[in-house]
Amino acid sequence: MVSRFPPPTEKLQKVLARAGFGSRREMETWIQTGRVKVNQQIATLGDRVCATDSIKVNGRKLSSTVLFEQARQIICYHKPVGEICTRNDPEGRTTIFKRLPPLTNGRWINVGRLDFNTSGLILLTNDGSLANLLMHPSSGIEREYAVRVLGEVNNEMLQRLRDGIELEDGKACFTDIKVAGGKGANHWYNVTLTEGRKHEVHRLWESQGVRVSRLIRIRFGPIILPKSLRAGQNIKLDNSSQRKLLRAVGIK
Repeated sequence: MVSRFPPPTEKLQKVLARAGFGSRREMETWIQTGRVKVNQQIATLGDRVCATDSIKVNGRKLSSTVLFEQARQIICYHKPVGEICTRNDPEGRTTIFKRLPPLTNGRWINVGRLDFNTSGLILLTNDGSLANLLMHPSSGIEREYAVRVLGEVNNEMLQRLRDGIELEDGKACFTDIKVAGGKGANHWYNVTLTEGRKHEVHRLWESQGVRVSRLIRIRFGPIILPKSLRAGQNIKLDNSSQRKLLRAVGIK
């Protein structure tokens, strides 16, 4: 018996982003430049598709499983110092993608980046739409770092860092600062941000005449870096952790 109701459709750029090809904005650019076809026709912005449509990207047909049926996966990776967060590096440095478990369909997308000399928690998912939501400034996702600071730190300095410092790309601040112990050259703080500007933690501390000698991301939103997870290792988020992360960006 043929259904009287047409299959549900979704925006083409959303389907491609979720499959891991890039952000929605990138997919819109791909569509505008003619890199995507739907049912043998060059796609246009606004096209909606379903699992029965034939979709090609750069001439390669994509399976409906990749586009519509793959299960969302999220892993927590403990990035060591000395790895970069790009897929390939002209200098031949090790990338975080070398250590990740293989995916049958799609690809891993990193949720933001950590600098070469920064270690700690980085989330990766095969859901491009989710990655984009988690990275978007409007989400207000907290990032917490353990920081080792070299130099004299006083209460007035800490208050300035909470109130906000005018950097070259605008005002920035730590939403929370906690003393985490240590003395002298081994003085640690836990600091929290709600955005991910380049070298922001370093720049904020350096604006006060001190230097960051070590930086570790220990939390992203509700996800805390497990103490048992060694550098270079990854772990799949359990269902409870996934639900917490999805709720943080308004996904039921």
